[in-house]
Amino acid sequence: MELHGCVGEKFGWLPRHIAVYEQGELVAAMPLYEKTNSYGEFVFDHAWADAYQRSGMHYFPKLVSAVPYTPANGQRLLCAAGEEETWFPVLLNTATELCQQGFSSFHCLFPETQQQDFFIHSDLLIRHDCQYHWFNQGYEDFDDFLGKLSSRKRKNIRKERQAVINANISLRQLNGHSASEQDWIDFTRFYNNTFTEKWGMATFNLGFFKEIGETLPDNVLLVLADREDECIAGALMYVSDTTLYGRHWGTTDNVDQLHFEACYYQGIDYCIRHNIQCFEPGAQGEHKIARGFIPVITKSAHWLSSDVYKYAITHYCQQEQQAVAEYASQLQQKLPYKYEAFR
Repeated sequence: MELHGCVGEKFGWLPRHIAVYEQGELVAAMPLYEKTNSYGEFVFDHAWADAYQRSGMHYFPKLVSAVPYTPANGQRLLCAAGEEETWFPVLLNTATELCQQGFSSFHCLFPETQQQDFFIHSDLLIRHDCQYHWFNQGYEDFDDFLGKLSSRKRKNIRKERQAVINANISLRQLNGHSASEQDWIDFTRFYNNTFTEKWGMATFNLGFFKEIGETLPDNVLLVLADREDECIAGALMYVSDTTLYGRHWGTTDNVDQLHFEACYYQGIDYCIRHNIQCFEPGAQGEHKIARGFIPVITKSAHWLSSDVYKYAITHYCQQEQQAVAEYASQLQQKLPYKYEAFR
């Protein structure tokens, strides 16, 4: 992202990464960015920024540990296995000490579970949100997955998939080895079109997409949709040993149900065929529940340089945690599965 200009001053993501060396050897690190806005974080703090502004205080710049534009759980505190107790506190203390140099706060977004626990025990403020993830229950194939759903939901998914077939659409699942330069050119066009239609700001570009295809070929899943001899839509996902991460989608022709097919059903099918345990399709989207995704609580950790709003924001976080828990509990009643496995 840094090499291809996807982060930087233009987008309000300035690299300020922390690296810890011991006798010349890198022993710990933390991805860290100076933020001059809240763009691309997916943990919304506009109310906090407004409160600071009304009081004549500066909320920006702030420090954020995250993968830019990526609402996915992952490692934020990096060190060798077994050395967490040594280096996690060093990384956190370094970040909070940096805040004293003119940053309002430190925010760690979507850390993995062990690191969430560390931040909780370190008395950082913890925010909760709700995403929708799909979990592989050892399904033999897509039909086996459908068989676990209620009749109405199963029929609806089949109807949506059939609509794509009836539109004479065929889909290709590619990785970095099989995707051609033209495939990446086409996908970049779809990606840019999404932001043009939504009046947003495209941050990634062709150079970035081509490079991840070349350098991470086995960790890329590119789904492209063709109609006759024309490529009309695409979805980009990333793959680890255990998880599929859905990230970007775009099209130049709005075909009924194609978004659900390319972004969700192709991903579920891929997970089943490759024994991937979890599918995180991105933030938000209650409509995902009807398609087999279940509510999951995500967490982020926050540290404030000033005590002025600490009590109010602490109370805010507590209320937010309760509201998110109640919301997720209500969504559990809407799950499409026939049995009680996820309830």
